[in-house]
Parts: sequence; structure tokens; C-alpha cells
Amino acid sequence: MQLIQNTADLSADLAADEVIDHHHHVVRETAARLTEGVADSYAYARAAYEFVRDTIPHSADSGDPRVTWRASDVLERRTGICHAKAHALAALLRAEDVPTALCYQRLTHDDGGHVLHGLVAVRFHGAWHRQDPRGNKPGVDARFSLDGERLAWIPDPAAGETDHPVLYEAAHPAVLAALRAAPDRPYLWRTLPDTL
Repeated sequence: MQLIQNTADLSADLAADEVIDHHHHVVRETAARLTEGVADSYAYARAAYEFVRDTIPHSADSGDPRVTWRASDVLERRTGICHAKAHALAALLRAEDVPTALCYQRLTHDDGGHVLHGLVAVRFHGAWHRQDPRGNKPGVDARFSLDGERLAWIPDPAAGETDHPVLYEAAHPAVLAALRAAPDRPYLWRTLPDTL
């Protein structure tokens, strides 16, 4: 699949905003810890990915009802769904000047319908590479990779699932609106969009 930048200006994929708040002290302190002992930006990107994937539980897996969406809140509260974890990873990567975009998949939801799943794409060696920081569990084995995708799920077109090829510099408004409006994760599960 050919990934398509939403904007041609690569600096947009380094910017901070209300969601990807990489100037926040929690993001900066976490990034500083993760840079210790890494040789280059690639090693840092892998360390940041593994940190978000492995130390911030996906709230559906842990049973945490709290909804987070701002990167600093995800890092501080140590919880979030896929979108929130993607925001946190994007902030950590952008904090160290790694161009990072947000991207989405349409997957089958637990209730049999569909839901948007959040990922990131990092830019290395002149190309975009999608990464899924959702968090591993039985049946899910996502890995950081610049040599072929190692995502949590591969969409099944026969089931109405699809990869969205557009890379966004900011959280998609439909996703952000659902996250902000949700008082808890069960409510969010019923209101997350299923298409862009």
C-alpha cells in the first residue's frame, strides 16, 4: 500500500499541538530518559515504541475505564486505547525530531461492527513506515520494523476491514471528538467512529 501524506510539508509531522504536546515536561522527561544509551534516532525510535507498547497498558486489556487522549496524559496516567497510545508515541518521537504521522485502519469491533484503529508512521531513509504501539497480548505480536510491517492486525477486506493510506499530521477530528466526549472507555467503545 502506498502511504499518502495529508500535507506535503514534512515540518507538520514534527509539530506540537494540544494532542501531541511534545513540549510538555512529562513528554520531555520521558524522551530524555529514553535517549540515554541509544546510538542514533533509529535506536531511539525503537526504544520509544517499545516503551509505549510495553509499559502503557491498552485500557481494554487492563480493564481501565479512564479515557486519555493527550500524549502527556497518556504518559502520566499510564493508560489509553490505541489512539491515545499512538498520540503518546508520536509526541515522544517528535520530541526527538523524528517525523511522525498518525494513520488508521478500519477493523472489526468486538461487537461485530467496525471501528477505527490508530497507528503511527515514522519517516526514515526517505520513506514512511507504519508502527502499531497498541500493546501485545495473546494473538497480537506487533514489532517495530523498518523492513516490512509488523502490525497488530492485517485487515481482512472480506470482513469490510481496510488500511487507510492517508498519513495525518494531527489526530483526525472524528477520532478526537469521540475521545474528548467519552466519560469512560465503555462509552467510548460505543462511540468511536468506524470510518474517516
